[in-house]
Amino acid sequence: MTRSDLVEELANRFAQLTHRDAEAAVKAILDAMEQAMVRGHRIEIRGFGSFTINRRPPRMGRNPRSGESVAIPEKRVPHFKPGKALREAVGQGGEPVQSP
Repeated sequence: MTRSDLVEELANRFAQLTHRDAEAAVKAILDAMEQAMVRGHRIEIRGFGSFTINRRPPRMGRNPRSGESVAIPEKRVPHFKPGKALREAVGQGGEPVQSP
C-alpha cells in the first residue's frame, strides 16, 4: 500500500471527506510521527505496533572496490515492532483481529 492508496482508502471510507481533506489528514499524521521520531520519542499505536529509534554505533567498514578501511559514523535509524494483533492478523493471512 502506498501513501496515495492510503489517501484513497480514507476518502472512500469516509464519504464526508474530500480527497484533498483525506490527503491533508494523512500528511498531518505522517508529519507528526516524523517530528516525534526526529525528537527521539517513541510512537506506540495500540494493536498496530511501535516505532522507536535504534542507535548504530560507529564502526570500521571496508570499501569493496579498493579494500581500504573506512570509518562509518554513528547512525540513528527508525525501527518498527509490530503489535500482537498485527502479528496475529498477518500470521493468519486473514482479516485483522479486533482488539478489545
